[in-house]
Amino acid sequence: MFWKRWTEDDGTASLEFITVGMLLSVPLVYLIVALAQIQAGALAAEGAARNAARTIAMHGEAGFESAEVTTLLALTDAGFDDTDAELTVDCGELDCEQLGGTVTVTIAFVVPLPLVPPVLDLDTALGIPVEATATQPVSEHITEVQP
Repeated sequence: MFWKRWTEDDGTASLEFITVGMLLSVPLVYLIVALAQIQAGALAAEGAARNAARTIAMHGEAGFESAEVTTLLALTDAGFDDTDAELTVDCGELDCEQLGGTVTVTIAFVVPLPLVPPVLDLDTALGIPVEATATQPVSEHITEVQP
């Protein structure tokens, strides 16, 4: 009679379901949040690269500072503060103000994973690198480059 009470399974299915459900749902929710953060970083990098390429194509060499401001604005607008974004500009064989040329801008930065503490610089060490490239032609119909 005493051993029968220890071997019965009556009423434990709901408890097992809740326990296993919690153990499986916590990593799943973290994975969804992390993928959303990485997607936001990719979209921010793409928008920043496209706008920086347009700025340099329209303003030439004078647009480099505006391109950096545009990049920081796009990244902070997406929620990535104090990022060490690397902005690379390639005008090919021609000058950036040469009509008919192309401007290629590449932006690379690290998207930090959510809930990773910044202790010992773990947020950047465990981050996901994101890179975006955009190419913009310099119009041949512009008679003079606007400053």
